[in-house]
Amino acid sequence: MNAPALTAAAAPARPSWYTRYLLFIAGMGGLLYGIDLGIIAGALPYLEATASQAWKLSTQQLGFIVAAVLLGSVLSSLFAGALADAIGRRWAMVLSGALFTLSIPVIALAEGYTPLLLGRLLQGISGGLIGVVVPLYLAECLSPAMRGRGTAMFQLLLTIGLVVAALIGLYQTQAVEAAAASLQPEALYAAKDHAWRSIFWMCLTPGLVFTAGGLLLSESPRWLLLRRGRVAEAEAALRRGLDTQQAEAALREMQQTPATGPDGAAPRDSLLSRRYLVPFLLACLILACTQATGINSILAYAVNILNQAGLPGSAANWADVAIKLLNAAMTLLAVFLVDRRGRKFLLMLGSGGIMLSLVAAGLLFQSSERGRQDVGAPLQARVAGDALELRLDAEAWAALRGGTAMDGSQQLTLSYSYGAFSNVQTLRNDGGAPVLLRISRADTVQADGVIGGFFRRLHLNPFADPADAARAPLRIDQARLGPVPGTTHGWLVAGCILAFVAFFAVGPGVCVWLALSELMPTRIRSNGMSIALLINQFVSTVIAAVFLPTVGHHGYAAMFYFWAGCSAVYFLAAALLLPETKGKSLEEIEASFARRR
Repeated sequence: MNAPALTAAAAPARPSWYTRYLLFIAGMGGLLYGIDLGIIAGALPYLEATASQAWKLSTQQLGFIVAAVLLGSVLSSLFAGALADAIGRRWAMVLSGALFTLSIPVIALAEGYTPLLLGRLLQGISGGLIGVVVPLYLAECLSPAMRGRGTAMFQLLLTIGLVVAALIGLYQTQAVEAAAASLQPEALYAAKDHAWRSIFWMCLTPGLVFTAGGLLLSESPRWLLLRRGRVAEAEAALRRGLDTQQAEAALREMQQTPATGPDGAAPRDSLLSRRYLVPFLLACLILACTQATGINSILAYAVNILNQAGLPGSAANWADVAIKLLNAAMTLLAVFLVDRRGRKFLLMLGSGGIMLSLVAAGLLFQSSERGRQDVGAPLQARVAGDALELRLDAEAWAALRGGTAMDGSQQLTLSYSYGAFSNVQTLRNDGGAPVLLRISRADTVQADGVIGGFFRRLHLNPFADPADAARAPLRIDQARLGPVPGTTHGWLVAGCILAFVAFFAVGPGVCVWLALSELMPTRIRSNGMSIALLINQFVSTVIAAVFLPTVGHHGYAAMFYFWAGCSAVYFLAAALLLPETKGKSLEEIEASFARRR
């Protein structure tokens, strides 16, 4: 089998027009995936400012809106592999694009929490399908010499999607700031409401291009041969991207793989069969560690993090754009390195740099959070009728500080609860204007929906019970008051995040998709990738959902230190467990794991 493998691996000097088209459409899938992850960062400040007022959304509900994309990815990852096996890789890609396209009007026209959450879930389901099917399609369609660069192109367009999302958010920020100059509250509210809706509308075109473009692709030759036994169609698909000699050699290699049964279709095998257990668990570990670095939460909450670090609104948005641009630039560098230096080296370099960057950011936040004053007792004393309403003018800020006059901008981070229902508010006195602190049961305790009520009757609902919270008193769990960090501190944190993103882009950003598709043997590749991505998205969803409550209770330093610890585990896994797969065909990689048994 070695001779045909070498022949098939010899890619043409220049990719064919069809290969370039395939990479473009697959790249558009990466673009949509990046938009899925990044678009909420620019929209969230305006969504929080308007929807929380119009629909009384809590911090927890806003966290669910952010995490809904990741939750949708978890749900779709459950069936992405089975769906790709049932209808083919190409049609699964078309379906993912159609779901993304549908999500845009659902979100942009939303007039309440439920349609907004539903639209974000649709985006997540689309992203989960894209995250499994596009790398799977690329791995099965490209030659070994092109596979690294081709899969890296998916990540490159993903990072460009993040840049596009950041630029859209920056454009809308400038429009909102122009409306703020009018000093008319109604005009400012309307501008913010229009801003977050327009941010989503601008993402419609890429979804249409990816959906329509997928219809012109050929099906995966490995799916045609190994799943359906269609030899002639598999050979025709190979000939669209390879010359005649290479197509015939690749076809012979696929026909000789043990994944092919006597009828030409793949036999069924368990994911936990002894021969598959090591590569399957290794791929799951790599994908879980990738999300445990906090990458998705940092990208989604970048503007919020930088605001808390001391950068004003427009500067934080510009820094967010710089983060996304650097991500794209370093991914472009990784495209050239991944088939030269190999996956193992880049993962070790990336995870080690990520760990150091996160530790530095944690130390900066720890220095700024150390001097905050506990003002929970005076706020609890002002609670009346299980509610709290306080106009924080200069005198009130000074009273909270024990009569000490303010020196510069102050920030109050307040955690409170009604029974098991908790919320976090962060208030700042930028510009010296009075700020209204308002806490009420109606704004904090949400009733069960239809689904929640159904599971509550079955005693299966794991979330807080509104009936218990209706009788619980308001409790101020924690209130920390301190100066807003200076601009210098904000730019130092931005520098740490830029370093974090640069190391992530060079290492895990590109190599995680290769690990996902290359480590899985042919028989279990679709379902194995589905489960590995499910673990990846589950970790990401949990981190995103707990981010706001965690930093409200424990500060940003604790979150960054946790991510740094996970990155240390990542470095050890890459250094000690991961084999090098550079330049090997999928069949050769599978055979190398078989020899380890």
